[in-house]
Amino acid sequence: MNKKVLIIGLGLIGSSLALCIKKEHPLVTIIGIDSQKSSEDFALKRKIIDEKGTSIKVAAIEADIIILCTPVKSMLKQLSLLGTLPLKSGVIISDVGSTKLELIEAARKVGLKSFIGGHPMAGSHKSGVTAADENLFENAYYILTSSEPEKQKQVKELQKLLQGTRAKFVVLTAKEHDQITGMLSHLPHIIAAGLVNQSKIFNEAHPRSRQLAAGGFRDITRIASSDPQMWTDILLSNKEALLALMISWQKEMQQVTTWLRTENKEAIFQFFYEAKETRNQMPVHKEGAIPAFYDLFVDVPDVPGVIAEITGLLGKAKLSLINLKILETREDIYGILQLTFKRQDDLERAKELIEKETTYLTYEK
Repeated sequence: MNKKVLIIGLGLIGSSLALCIKKEHPLVTIIGIDSQKSSEDFALKRKIIDEKGTSIKVAAIEADIIILCTPVKSMLKQLSLLGTLPLKSGVIISDVGSTKLELIEAARKVGLKSFIGGHPMAGSHKSGVTAADENLFENAYYILTSSEPEKQKQVKELQKLLQGTRAKFVVLTAKEHDQITGMLSHLPHIIAAGLVNQSKIFNEAHPRSRQLAAGGFRDITRIASSDPQMWTDILLSNKEALLALMISWQKEMQQVTTWLRTENKEAIFQFFYEAKETRNQMPVHKEGAIPAFYDLFVDVPDVPGVIAEITGLLGKAKLSLINLKILETREDIYGILQLTFKRQDDLERAKELIEKETTYLTYEK
């Protein structure tokens, strides 16, 4: 494949896509544009891109494929600009946003008939071009939104370009995509943020609750730490699907309220039973709408230097941690060190390394 690919936005996703494309198709010329000049300079120096684009207006008319990797609201402006340019007749335009209907409608309005919505369901605790990772998308779902028969050739060409991601491609309609991600990603983020905000108010009346808000509460609200500007854009972009989902969620909570008020033991039991059964049937450790995390637990003695020992071993092996947490430490007994990784193979390598180099017991839940 000997084409020019323009990537607009050299953050984690854009720069990681560039690495994947280049690895699989070394003859492809990758042009990168970012609002931060330092990101462009870094990407060029590290050979993540081949060229820096002088501007979207200039670079876009040379490109065979254009991938928008910026926030959703920025993409809307970029699509409007692209619609005014004399692009190549066979150009393919795609994006990596987590909402699709609004973008596809925007592309249609400005006459960009070759737009194919894209959404790689992958992420990291790191951000920016310096976090570029050619393994970021491995085994993750990469959704392409196009149900139009005339676009099937372009969809296949885009999949070929993105083979180096080693992702699992799924083709959906834009409406179906937005409904699914709304249910599996966007609504959970709203609920998590709501729980954290409610706990903040609660903490004012019960200061000790902040101390006790670790463990399970911290884990189930982990996604509330996401970028607020990004999630503002996502919610506004997926407004219709989310309004329907939130009405449904409020009805569900009102039902639970009624059961609790009337002490309906059977209904409450069934509520938790059905949730347990459904949860147990979900795939284990698969990349989905919310990036998965992999936890390794290590029984460690309560002695000075033990955490440095473990992290030192992982550092030498170049294994990156997402999170590290001490679940229990008391004098004269073993504590539990929770190590969180982005990938299952990183966890397995860490487990093997710790068991080989130390006498500590490791296990997964």
